[in-house]
Amino acid sequence: MQRMQKDEIFDMDIAGIAYDSRQVKDNYLFVAIRGEKFDGHAFIRDAKNKGAIMIAAEKEFSGAENGYILVKDSRKALACIANNFYEIPSEELILTGVTGTNGKTTTTYILKSILESWGKDVGLIGTIHYMIKDKLYPAPHTTPESLEFQGLLREMLLSRCTHAVAEISSHALAQDRVEKTVFRTAVFTNLTRDHLDFHKTMEDYFRAKERLFTELLDRNGTAVINIDDQYGKRLASQLRTLSPELTIVTCGLKNGADMVAHNIQVSIRGIQFTLSYRDSRYDVSSPLLGLPNVYNIISAATAALSLGVPWQMILQGIRQTGTVTGRFQRVDAGQGFLCIIDYAHTEDALERLILTAKKLISLPHPSLKKGGYQEKPRIITVFGCGGDRDKGKRPKMGEVSTKLSDFVIITSDNPRSEDPSEIIRHIEEGTVNKNYLIVSDRGKAIQKAVDLAKEGDIVLVAGKGHEDYQEIQGIRYPFSDREILNEAIKNKRCLSDIR
Repeated sequence: MQRMQKDEIFDMDIAGIAYDSRQVKDNYLFVAIRGEKFDGHAFIRDAKNKGAIMIAAEKEFSGAENGYILVKDSRKALACIANNFYEIPSEELILTGVTGTNGKTTTTYILKSILESWGKDVGLIGTIHYMIKDKLYPAPHTTPESLEFQGLLREMLLSRCTHAVAEISSHALAQDRVEKTVFRTAVFTNLTRDHLDFHKTMEDYFRAKERLFTELLDRNGTAVINIDDQYGKRLASQLRTLSPELTIVTCGLKNGADMVAHNIQVSIRGIQFTLSYRDSRYDVSSPLLGLPNVYNIISAATAALSLGVPWQMILQGIRQTGTVTGRFQRVDAGQGFLCIIDYAHTEDALERLILTAKKLISLPHPSLKKGGYQEKPRIITVFGCGGDRDKGKRPKMGEVSTKLSDFVIITSDNPRSEDPSEIIRHIEEGTVNKNYLIVSDRGKAIQKAVDLAKEGDIVLVAGKGHEDYQEIQGIRYPFSDREILNEAIKNKRCLSDIR
């Protein structure tokens, strides 16, 4: 039985690669990887029956005499094989990876807009969808398995893209999905509690993120790091010691960073601020809303600068970045109160969302009647927590929501295999005020929030953002917060007309 060391690159005449036996065709190489629910080693015989001429696996397979490669780590082997099968695409593309708990999606969209303003053809890999220039592809994972990841990079090259921007999740880094990839620039947004069902500890979570900078970033590349974040400050310090050859550019809102945003003005129409870099000052304007987007903008601007983009194009790309689906996205159906949907599904993201709303709450809404508010405007927050995920963040989200919001409606998110009432009970354990209501049906919860809202209020619907489904007991049912919110507003207006 032939053995292959984990870093050995081998050459063979194969038609394709698969790690799912259902995708195997004649003359394919099948790589048996261990998944969260299934072990690919259990499907080796199926793969051979479907035409696989070569198997790569961690376990010996009874009866296999030819065409079998025993590897120490199937995921690393898959990444190596995929990288070579698609002819090492990251060495031809100018690739930027963005990692962090929050802000990855918006940062990648801003950077894509900047690069396009500079006249470049750009590909994007991320949570909402994958893009090759303007062509969209569904995104089952923020960062796909190495086979799909390298395939997308190759397709970008074939479509004449020169640049690519990718969200790099901690799962992808821990599972070697981007192994063997060369990144020209790596961006660290922040690190707060999330995914501890997978990583177990914050230290493990940080170590996964760290790999993008210590193992995958080109030695002549640039690390862009938000040092307002405690883990970002730690990362920058470590890299200066361990990788002195790297260019490290820090950013933040505090003095001490290389790129600093100040004189920040937040309004219902967008944000404006001054960006200082070395001895220069630049006036930045964006239609995006809220302080979190200031961080996203400066991260993207710093990354663009590292890629040689002129400042004029950076500022233009920022101005031209439209609303990112499900990221502090306004839903306006003519109502006299502001409705926002957001992907916030961690304690930190929820806190930032509500604090951003607090800054906006005193600003007049364009649709309000002249004369101002009849009473003090309120923030009404609707949220839930996902099932089969980090349970420890549930009470923390219950705490931050009831502490900062005027009223909270606790509901379901994607309960998956868990009982929704049990998830809600965990959330309720952290509540600090009695200013909440439990409505387990998410659609009814959104309708209730809209019914309660008065002129000048802000309704926040958090947790699912761009998602167009709700997963319950393994089945994904069609569900869009944006569509439900639009319908709820229409229902309220119809009821008002009847009265």
